[in-house]
Amino acid sequence: MAPVTPQALSPRKRPRQARATATVDAIYEATIQVLLSDGPHRLTTTRVAERAGVSVGTMYQYFPQKQALIHALNERYLEALAERIETTSRQQHGASAGLMVEALIETYWRAKTERPEVTRALYRSVADLDNSALIERFAQRVDSATITMLESASDSRFQNVAMVNRTLVTVIFGTVRNAFERQLANHEAAGVMQQLVLMCRAYLKAVSET
Repeated sequence: MAPVTPQALSPRKRPRQARATATVDAIYEATIQVLLSDGPHRLTTTRVAERAGVSVGTMYQYFPQKQALIHALNERYLEALAERIETTSRQQHGASAGLMVEALIETYWRAKTERPEVTRALYRSVADLDNSALIERFAQRVDSATITMLESASDSRFQNVAMVNRTLVTVIFGTVRNAFERQLANHEAAGVMQQLVLMCRAYLKAVSET
């Protein structure tokens, strides 16, 4: 059964026209700005509406409450991240397992660090929200993309590719997030990423049947 978002966190409607999409994009960007300047506890729909240059009534057309707005912002972030991983997985189709690992690690690390202050703000914003459905939908998309990628590896075959993939993704995502949250210097982070590549390559070689 597909994970379901709690009704209270669901947006009232989705934008369907270009003008409405631009309005919601402005609301999302304003939400990020308020999160960065004031933090999640001082964020209100009124402040976001003022920053976005829209009326509170327009805000409520889409987001009935603050929690729904934060939930939607994180949904947008995870969807964009999933799309990046899916793109990388398609681009690596038929490559060696080692190159696949490098590409996956680089993609995830870049996504986390392009706007690090935003990533940290989003982490803090969901502390009190039930975002389990978002995480599960994200995981399903990532697993589908990365399993298909691993199945196409030119130099490796795996007896239980789903388990191999789950282990690999868990290690990569967990290590990258830990390195990110520790706010390592650039050279330290680069060193960790290099070691992570070596570790994942060694794991794939150990569990490969060829």
